[in-house]
Amino acid sequence: MAESVEVSARVDGDTIFRVLRSEILAGLHPPGTALREVVISERFGVSRTPVREALSRLQHERLLERAARGLQVPQIDPQEVIQIYDLRVMLEEEAAGQAALNRGAADLMRLEALLERDRGVVDPDDTTKVTNNLEFHTSLWAAARNPILMDLLERLSTHLIHTPRSTLSVGNRWQEVLLEHEALISAITEQRSDDARAIARNHMETARTLRLQLLRTTAAD
Repeated sequence: MAESVEVSARVDGDTIFRVLRSEILAGLHPPGTALREVVISERFGVSRTPVREALSRLQHERLLERAARGLQVPQIDPQEVIQIYDLRVMLEEEAAGQAALNRGAADLMRLEALLERDRGVVDPDDTTKVTNNLEFHTSLWAAARNPILMDLLERLSTHLIHTPRSTLSVGNRWQEVLLEHEALISAITEQRSDDARAIARNHMETARTLRLQLLRTTAAD
């Protein structure tokens, strides 16, 4: 009982925000899922004030939208999804090129460790693939040493979580992604900026093509 009280005492609006944000980004709350203040208050054992603060921040980041029954995880806008991919193709290419020029030893060790981890995961589910892939890309963005570029990519990546299925679970895409990540690390390690850019562009263009296929399939259902 004492442990429960201690944990509850540490829960504030920022904690609730970070937990819910992580869950939404991991796809644990599908599009259309309503997040209600009273339910969240009971879950975290707090008043509705910090919950209201957390939900407001999530709405500001466009991870929640206002609907008839309150705040909910946004529905999919196919046109917006494609626009996001178009931008990510350009920005991921730029990040990879800059990472090849600016990376440090710690960056390379981080990327290699993440790739090794992903290779060792046996039969990962869709959520694991999405989470691990985002962690790899976030580390690559950090290696570019460009805070503005990283901020833009982080903002774009949050909008893609509303899609019900990731491109990483299409066919043999996950294994292909790991090979592409390996090629990216090699180009960045050897500071082959042009090669890193080309690999990143092809990597994201493939994801864009697969997403278009998934959107067409969903529209036909």
